[in-house]
Amino acid sequence: MIIRPRRSVLYMPGANERALEKAKTIAADSLILDLEDSVAPDVKAVARENIAAAVKAGGYGNRELVIRVNGLDTPWGMNDLKMAVEANPHAVLVPKIKMPEDVLNAQKLLGGFGGQLWVMIENPLSILNLQSIAALAETTSLSCLVLGTNDLIKETRVSAKQGRFALTPWLSMSVLAARAYGLDIIDGVYNDFKDEAGFRIECEQGGDMGMDGKTLIHPNQVALCNELFSPAAEEVSWSRRIIENFALAENAAKGVITIDGRMVERLHLAMSERTVAIAEAIAHA
Repeated sequence: MIIRPRRSVLYMPGANERALEKAKTIAADSLILDLEDSVAPDVKAVARENIAAAVKAGGYGNRELVIRVNGLDTPWGMNDLKMAVEANPHAVLVPKIKMPEDVLNAQKLLGGFGGQLWVMIENPLSILNLQSIAALAETTSLSCLVLGTNDLIKETRVSAKQGRFALTPWLSMSVLAARAYGLDIIDGVYNDFKDEAGFRIECEQGGDMGMDGKTLIHPNQVALCNELFSPAAEEVSWSRRIIENFALAENAAKGVITIDGRMVERLHLAMSERTVAIAEAIAHA
């Protein structure tokens, strides 16, 4: 399995050709080329053409390209999906998922698309159906959950104040569902892109919860997001020591070993292997 960093996942409006070009120079791990929320209804068709041309032309280096289509029950969704399949990005992100049947329908409509399916978790029903949605990773190309916290706040009328206190149970449930079925999970956006202190706090909160990264609305958020979601140098060094020690012949059959007086199990080996894989992917990006 290929492990890739998804620390910074930047939304880029498809109607803005200049933004799509600029994205080639932004150090985000993943780019969501957007046809939905950031695009007004009267320019949906133009945005679709822009994104198709941008993906086919390439020039984005190692950045992961994801096309977010409009909801499949909207006037634009089906044409968006058809274009996305033809453009062949790394993944297609489908919004407004509410139940597992929505994921199955999206997978069916993707047909022979060889990329990944990402879905938005952004409404009360998607939270209530988290396990059954995430479980479809076993039978579909579903690989990533993306939290739409702004929509969750709108739909539930909760407050985002006090460190997202009201959202915390749903965020944690989303992480749990993702990890149960081997999915990545990306935290929602932080709206005030000029508030670096608040953004830092929310990134750290997401990292502590187990998120793989964060969706972003402005290029100025990328550098700090990459820093905060990268494994620390000490963590990488310790992980390499765990891998090296388990690789020794005398430890090959052991389930538990001791390093510097600390008990280390094979579950720590698996965690260490992922940490090092992420660190190496970041270094070679």
